[in-house]
Amino acid sequence: MRRLFPVTDQTAAPAPSGEAEREWSLAELAAAYAYPALGGDRPGGGGPDVWLRANMVSSLDGAAQHDGRSHPLSGATDMRIFGTLRALADVVVAGAETVRQEGYRPARVRDAFAAARRAAGQAPVPAIAVVSAGLELDFSLPLFAAPPVPTLLLTGAAAPADRVAAAERAGVRVVVAGDGAGVDPARAVAELAGLGLRRLLTEGGPRLLGQFVAAGVLDELCLTVSPTLTAGDAQRIAGGPSLAVPRRFELASLLEEEGFLYACYRRPAG
Repeated sequence: MRRLFPVTDQTAAPAPSGEAEREWSLAELAAAYAYPALGGDRPGGGGPDVWLRANMVSSLDGAAQHDGRSHPLSGATDMRIFGTLRALADVVVAGAETVRQEGYRPARVRDAFAAARRAAGQAPVPAIAVVSAGLELDFSLPLFAAPPVPTLLLTGAAAPADRVAAAERAGVRVVVAGDGAGVDPARAVAELAGLGLRRLLTEGGPRLLGQFVAAGVLDELCLTVSPTLTAGDAQRIAGGPSLAVPRRFELASLLEEEGFLYACYRRPAG
């Protein structure tokens, strides 16, 4: 794996001979993708300090999926980064449709990250938080029935009472994050932070990511550009209504391996 641009220092010395082609260890990947320091409350108030990161993959022609799933666009290193980003997070947030299409299972314990998670005061694995209005989910699946840490369900106050009860009987923690049937993105972030889950990772899908973007609560986008073309009418990585004014992010790092580009963009400070 090669780093094309230093994360912060544009004048950094080049890597020693042969270093550029060496595969990075998981520890090096974790250091490259470390969350910023979080603590106390957000500057100017507004609740606990929190960081929402998104991780998405796109084909060269802008598709976020192929045949309804992101996996055909991925590769071995993309999956290593995927696993690393999960291992750094307190909670993984995903929309109900993505959970169904991608066959979500509980996050698995990763021995390589166990000591770092303990040192950071984190649970052995990140919780999975599913965003759903109708709660049309199979609560007998392992994601809900047998996770290492309880799965969370983010929904609105008007969610069907019988489905809420079914989720709670299965051991799911239901978190109300909206006054109607749906979830308010900013409130979802605040509710998770209030539970002590400050390092947030969303894996979409596109509609959920679009909601986070529109609400102005996305702090960082980790985007894998896959060297593939798909054509067709697949969704982009973010959907929903367009912003009145495009929101600009800053490039924090860029890695490359075998034609895949791994970019990390962050919202400008201030």
